[in-house]
Amino acid sequence: MIALSGGGTGGHLSIIRALKNALNTKGIEPIYIGSNSGQDRTWFENEDGFLEKFFLNSSGVVNKKGFKKVTTLIQILKSASTCRAIFKEHNIKSLISVGGYSAAPASFATIANRVDLYIHEQNAAMGRLNKILKPFAKEFFSSYDKNSKIKDYPVDISFFQKRKSIKKLKTIIFLGGSQGARAINSLAMDLSKGLSKEGVSIIHQTGKNDFQKIKKFYKDNNINADVFDFSYKLIEKISKVDFAISRSGASTLWELCALGVPTLFMPYPYASGDHQYYNAKNLADKKLALLKRESEIEAKTVIQEIKELNLEAISNNLKKEIKPNGAMQIIERIV
Repeated sequence: MIALSGGGTGGHLSIIRALKNALNTKGIEPIYIGSNSGQDRTWFENEDGFLEKFFLNSSGVVNKKGFKKVTTLIQILKSASTCRAIFKEHNIKSLISVGGYSAAPASFATIANRVDLYIHEQNAAMGRLNKILKPFAKEFFSSYDKNSKIKDYPVDISFFQKRKSIKKLKTIIFLGGSQGARAINSLAMDLSKGLSKEGVSIIHQTGKNDFQKIKKFYKDNNINADVFDFSYKLIEKISKVDFAISRSGASTLWELCALGVPTLFMPYPYASGDHQYYNAKNLADKKLALLKRESEIEAKTVIQEIKELNLEAISNNLKKEIKPNGAMQIIERIV
C-alpha cells in the first residue's frame, strides 16, 4: 500500500491530486495523510480515489518562535506516532511526500517504521523539511535537481489537453492564488482600463480578501471582467487566456508551461528561500517569461513590454519545457 502526504497550500495539494490520479489509473487507491490546518480538508475531504484520509493536528514551524515553536514540534512528534499506527494498520510500504508542514509527521514516521520515503520537491530553492529528510529518502524527485531521474513536473494531464495556439493578446488573466496577491490586484486595476479600451478581455482571481472591492471596481468602471476569489475549475479559465500575470509558485508555473501561456511572474517576496523568484528565473533566463519583483513593476511600461513579446514563439517553446505524465513517471518508478 502507498500513502501520500503533504499540503497546506494549493501547490502541494495539486501534486497530491496528480499522483493520486496516476495511482488510480493503476487500480490503486492510496492513503492520504494531511493536516487540519491549511487547505487540506477543503481539497480532499470529499474527494474520491483515496482508500482513506487522515487530517492530523500539525502546523508549520518556520515562522514560529520560542514556546510556540516548541509546542508545534511536540505536536508533530505526537502526530508522527499516529502515523506509525496508520502505517501498521494499512500495511504502508511506501510514502510519497510532497513537502509542506502537512508532510512532516508522516515523513518522520517513515524513518522509525522502515517505510520507503520518496520526496517530490517542487521548488528551485529546497524547503527546510526536504533538506532534513533528503538523506533518508529512497529517491528524490525535482524539476530543478540535475540528479533527479524524473524532470517533468506532475501536472494533471488535463492541462496538456487544453493547450491552444496563441497568436496575439486577446485575453489576460491575473493570478494571485486562492489567498490573493495585493500587488497583482493593484496592478490589475491600474491596467484594466487601458486593456478594456484595447478590447482585451480580463479574467481576475482576486483571492477572498480583495474580492468585493475589486468586483466593485470593475462594475464602477463599466469593465466587463470575469472576477472570482477561488475556483475548483481554474483550468477552464486559464485555458482561455493568451497571457498571465501571476505569482510563481511551482505548480502554477508548470501548469502555465503545460498550457503554453506566456507569463509575467511577480514572485511572492516573503516566500521561504525566495523560492518563487528562483522558480521563475529558470524560465526568464531562457527568455520564456518576464520576471519582475513587486518593487520593479511600473504599470506604464508593463503593457508595452507584453506587446513587444513574440507570444506565439514563447508559447510554443514553453510547451517543450514539460512533457505530460510526470506524475505517472514517478508512480511507475515507485510501483
